[in-house]
Amino acid sequence: EKGGLTVSPHVNQVNDRLQIDLIPLEEAKFCQTLGEFLVIVDKSGFKLTYFELLVALAYWEFERQKVDYAVVEVGLGGLLDGTNVVSRADKICVITDIGLDHITTLGDTLEKIAQQKAGIIQPNNTVFAYAQSAGVNSVFMSSSKAKDAKLHLLGQQPLANDFMFLPLFQQRNFTLAREVANFTLKRDYGLEISPEQQLQAAGVLIPARMEIFTSGDKIIILDGAHNAQKLHALIGSIKAKYPGQAVVALVSFVGGRGYRLESSLDEIAKLSDHLILTAFSGHQDLPHNAVKPSALAEMARPKGFARISIEANPVLAFEKLLDQPEKILLVTGSFFIMNEV
Repeated sequence: EKGGLTVSPHVNQVNDRLQIDLIPLEEAKFCQTLGEFLVIVDKSGFKLTYFELLVALAYWEFERQKVDYAVVEVGLGGLLDGTNVVSRADKICVITDIGLDHITTLGDTLEKIAQQKAGIIQPNNTVFAYAQSAGVNSVFMSSSKAKDAKLHLLGQQPLANDFMFLPLFQQRNFTLAREVANFTLKRDYGLEISPEQQLQAAGVLIPARMEIFTSGDKIIILDGAHNAQKLHALIGSIKAKYPGQAVVALVSFVGGRGYRLESSLDEIAKLSDHLILTAFSGHQDLPHNAVKPSALAEMARPKGFARISIEANPVLAFEKLLDQPEKILLVTGSFFIMNEV
């Protein structure tokens, strides 16, 4: 069997967005494929955004390679997202925990955001999600009913001790994914995932999601957590894995999303009293720029950090991070700073 995967944003390189059997298309092949596809796009007359182009490229290559399954990560929301053109009845919709994010685009309540997320549900699909608040559950149920979709609303699934190496938030995500994979295998082949296969799957590297490196006696953690909900999950996982360890955090946030910053800094303050603030400039999807480190420092000062320093150049900021005395070195706040690091 062959599986396609498309994700966004990319962390290491742009061909991360087009993977076959978890291997990004090799660079020369990616460039050749993109070149062939751009000829078709040019003839079509469509004016595509960067995101639309790369999603369409992935779908086109999945078709050319005749993948048996495609795993598609939604870019933003669901209903109006560029990925949301898959209407096959056998599609499985997987909706992870709802949080207040992108509120200026998706809505300012959990229910409004859930409505956007549930927009990926098409007629006769199968839907998997964890039971959450009554309001969110109601949205999932009504959206599924309207499309004659079969909803699996799960409670927290048990996880054997063998899987405790996963960060806490990944334990929850893994058990959701395991339910989906088991359902699919049973539906299509009458099979179940063995314990050995589950362990192998749990070990798959997810870049910039509590990704851990070591340098001498230091532990470096990279995580693209970019709002309070994600940071809360990350910090809980770090505290559980490294109890009592001193942490220094290198942080940068995307500009124009001020509603997130105060609560995000509050979460970081629960883990670390030492901040290094930096910036980046990213041109994935749309041109993004970082919040000015000086503005972040003003926000952070009342929150009890013992040390706050500024280094606007992310390369120099990372070098500075490596020189700090703390054992745990955390880089977080945005996927765009991951790409710089």
